[in-house]
Amino acid sequence: MSEREATIEIRAATVDDAADVHRLIRELAKTTGLSEKFRSTAENYRQYGFGENPLFEALIAVRNDDIVGVALYFYTFSSWRGEPGVYLQDLVVTEAVRGQRLGERLLRRLVRVAKEHHATHLRLAVDCNNEAAMRFYERCGMFNVESDYFYEIEDDGFIQLGASS
Repeated sequence: MSEREATIEIRAATVDDAADVHRLIRELAKTTGLSEKFRSTAENYRQYGFGENPLFEALIAVRNDDIVGVALYFYTFSSWRGEPGVYLQDLVVTEAVRGQRLGERLLRRLVRVAKEHHATHLRLAVDCNNEAAMRFYERCGMFNVESDYFYEIEDDGFIQLGASS
């Protein structure tokens, strides 16, 4: 581990980190050209990630008291595998620390944490235009599952589907 890597601590996020987690994920939306899709607030993170029944967890990377990386994830269950897994929702490393393998360090720590919860696999989705992320995940040993397509319903369509009898 280089001296630069050693100065970066990776730890579990707390409610006090919610605004910084939000800031980094907003940065991801901006750098991928998807700012118009980004609607969350820091309060959403506080409410849903750090309340009584958290819907996600996060690991953060801290350098000199600044949060410079985040891996936001939640646990899943594969009905086909019959095993728990972990879903990586967002992985962000600030521009200032890119090239120091921090993204890989966050992924490795996430896998170790997930294994403590008996997870056997990790899944994630990558925006189809984010080729740098695709190359990164492939370098980490991940592969594209070509047999799966992602489907989504949201907003009015989500409400209407729930109202249907």
